[in-house]
Amino acid sequence: MMSARLIALLLTLLLAALPAEWRLALPGYRYAFPYDHFAHPGYRTEWWYFTGNIHSRDGRDFGYELTFFRQGRHAKPTPSTGVWDSGELYLAHLALTDIHGQRFFHSERLNRAGPGLAGADRETQRIWNGNWSVRLEGERHWKLEAVHPDFALHLDLVSQKPPVLHGENGVHQKAEGAGKASHYISLTRLRTSGEIVLEGRRFTVNGDSWMDHEFFTHSMGDEQTGWDWFSIQLNDRTELMLYRLRRRDGSVDAYSGGTFVAPNGTTTRLQLKDISFRNTATWKSAASGAAYPVAWEIEIPRLGLKLTAQPRMEAQELRSERKIGPSYWEGAMRFTGTRDGKPVNGAGYLELTGYADEVDLSGRGERGGMTR
Repeated sequence: MMSARLIALLLTLLLAALPAEWRLALPGYRYAFPYDHFAHPGYRTEWWYFTGNIHSRDGRDFGYELTFFRQGRHAKPTPSTGVWDSGELYLAHLALTDIHGQRFFHSERLNRAGPGLAGADRETQRIWNGNWSVRLEGERHWKLEAVHPDFALHLDLVSQKPPVLHGENGVHQKAEGAGKASHYISLTRLRTSGEIVLEGRRFTVNGDSWMDHEFFTHSMGDEQTGWDWFSIQLNDRTELMLYRLRRRDGSVDAYSGGTFVAPNGTTTRLQLKDISFRNTATWKSAASGAAYPVAWEIEIPRLGLKLTAQPRMEAQELRSERKIGPSYWEGAMRFTGTRDGKPVNGAGYLELTGYADEVDLSGRGERGGMTR
């Protein structure tokens, strides 16, 4: 799910009522890569999240996010009235956390696929929105390019592990009922190198990134209002994806859980009963008024794991500049703790949705907004 991940269903506010012929995320789907890294137009909603923690040679730390969202308008092809009637909208978010300077930059853009303005094309193995793009070269090497007036990212990402399929064989159930799920893929350890340009200054950087890719038609239930999602990369070469789905009555939904990824890439599915979450600090946004739970203590007894999660900076809220999406918090994190009593530490990202704007991934389009 896991940036925001917040966007995909806000586009339902921009589209007409949708027909019912969309495909559902159901058991039996057969994955094939690199085919499944790109667009699945038979499903209504799709997103790709790239996030990472990287550092420069002179010791400056950065976090970054580049996310792409595809929202389909027609379940079946309809006669086109021209190149602009593509039947799909693409939204993208770009963010940079300058940890040394305690500054947060972010931007967004919305395009129709139209005459090549945005897309996720299997033939060229490219996902893009204007001059923000990622391209797959070979089987596991991604090139990420994004240019903003204040900063730019030019990064090479090389996957160190095979794709992770979350849930039951890649069907990630999020609510009761057939199809209330997504097909959910992650690349949990992307060795990252390249360059960041910040206000005209160039930084040679390296570190680790994470990629989430989901496609679905319906996802959340009517009583679910948002989520708290973690990507965690530890220094013992393990990774964790953890999430809490929150309900309208304030409780945590039973469909919450996660995935543990071992050094060799094998996975263990985690359920809510396996994980203890305790919020230890919040940050209140002056812009949205939302109070975000940005610091946590996490325990997973079956893994012998205890972690403390702290933000690299508190003010990492993405506010929609043109009111085309909801506000949410997504930012670079530091993790420290123990596994079986031995020290462990790492980095990752935290996404907090539904605190400033309620999220709707139910497929009904009745609540404001959309994100991952």
